[in-house]
Amino acid sequence: MMVTDNEYLLSLSLLKESEDHVEFKSARRNYPYNGGKRIEPKERRHCVLGYIVALANENGGRLVLGMEDNHPHEVCGSDFAQGQCGELESAIYDSLGLRVKAIEEYSNGKRVLILEVPSRPIGKLLKFEGVPLMRVGEDLHEMSDAQMLKILSETEPDFSAKICDGLLLSDLDEEAIARMKIKYAEKQNSPGFRMLPTEQVLKDLELLNEGKLNYAALMLVGKQEVIHRLLPQFNIVVEYRKNRALIPYNARKEFQLPLFIGVDKVWEYLNQPLSNPEMHLRMGTYIYDIQAFNEDSVREAILNAVAHRSMQIQSDVVIKQSPDELVILNPGGFPLGVDMNNILTVSSNPRSKRLVEVLQKTGLVERSGQGVDKMFSNSIMDGKILLSFEGTDFYQVQLTMNAKLHYPRLARLVRSEQERRGEDNPLTVFDLIALYHVNRGETNKLQRYDLERLEKEGLVIKKEDVWEIKGGNDPLNDPLNDSLNDSLNDSLNDKVQEPEIHLNKRQNKIVDLVHKNFSISREDLSKKLGVSVATVRRDMKTLGYVWKGHSTSGHWEKDDNNKQN
Repeated sequence: MMVTDNEYLLSLSLLKESEDHVEFKSARRNYPYNGGKRIEPKERRHCVLGYIVALANENGGRLVLGMEDNHPHEVCGSDFAQGQCGELESAIYDSLGLRVKAIEEYSNGKRVLILEVPSRPIGKLLKFEGVPLMRVGEDLHEMSDAQMLKILSETEPDFSAKICDGLLLSDLDEEAIARMKIKYAEKQNSPGFRMLPTEQVLKDLELLNEGKLNYAALMLVGKQEVIHRLLPQFNIVVEYRKNRALIPYNARKEFQLPLFIGVDKVWEYLNQPLSNPEMHLRMGTYIYDIQAFNEDSVREAILNAVAHRSMQIQSDVVIKQSPDELVILNPGGFPLGVDMNNILTVSSNPRSKRLVEVLQKTGLVERSGQGVDKMFSNSIMDGKILLSFEGTDFYQVQLTMNAKLHYPRLARLVRSEQERRGEDNPLTVFDLIALYHVNRGETNKLQRYDLERLEKEGLVIKKEDVWEIKGGNDPLNDPLNDSLNDSLNDSLNDKVQEPEIHLNKRQNKIVDLVHKNFSISREDLSKKLGVSVATVRRDMKTLGYVWKGHSTSGHWEKDDNNKQN
């Protein structure tokens, strides 16, 4: 047995590498992060990133640096990433999209670095330099075809179809049920549906089976207190900030309600005159009112976030609103087979399929794929910057909607063209995206035949080898439009009652560092900023952050009760 004064390291040394998903490496000095100077692929994979990929592919584990490879795994100490744990976590995230936790432990003055590796998402492989890796004994091998097929064939069970133990008919909200009946009757043109007994409706919509209700019933029509008791993570949090860069919010509200009530309540909260103002687009003698945040798009995005979120992750759906943008974050990455590049071309498989089926039958969401098309189309029709999924990873989806009217010329063109064409021959979402890229001078993102087709239709023209939309491209920085948006933001901010915290340069730097690594220590912050730990402690108090958990394995959380103005 290993001799050590550190009980945690002693417990680690007793683990079996294959059964307990742990890998020990002495890594005394100069252990490679991503292959080092080696040339041979089989040698390059023996590095930190290679072992992290292999551990994640076997559903997660721990990479321990600074303990001997062989049993009893005596502590030998490692200098890998010493004083740079925060940077290491950020680098791993940038390389693999994994949130790996770095923990330092000491035994008799010798340092051990433990990297806690999360599991890969269901149905997805991780690769190092293009190769999916697996551990075989002391070596790293390319994953076998059989193992790859097994992983790629994985499917997530429909959470919403599972029976919700303890959920009774008396736990359902009568108002939500009434709304569900009305929505279904309107969508299906079946007025008599409103008069059906509730049990019959629940059976018809497959929310009740053999006398037992499922989670879809709870999420759609369950009472607030019952949702809180049986599914506490089914919660939508809305935060408003006068400036999107601020960490403290100016207003916050939680909505733990059945969807047939909750989605309306969330929209009402987001759609207040001060937080969702109207902008005006003149087209000839007509003036169009354009909301900062389009109602159809926001409702679709909220319901998509709920339907596609992972219920295995205990986080809330979070909506962050500011005068500039609306950001919606839901736990769990994209559904299987979907990524940022194909989101408009593949049909998604929602994690809560039964829930989505009811939402479609009642008209709350579009059929698979059409809702995303509508959100992209609306953003272009309203002259906005295109929707963005930047910030999405394996464990969360981040959707950003821009508020400002950036491209009035493009908006006028596509709106007038849609009116000319009529409902039977509208511009497709791909036509709109092509026009968007032409307007921004991004024709390198388009195929030649797309440009020529749009030219034949009179929507784009070529001037001296430069493509433009009909009527000319919008300036990338339209001073008139910037002035309108700035004055709008100023008027909004003047009316928000809560005082804004004005951060100095050091505090802004702290915000950036904490955003990149919520586990960065006060000591690491003081070193990076060149100030004392006491100064860091005061700044964190001002910013409203407290340290939660163990001194070496905790993290920062915002706590407004701790904040000082």
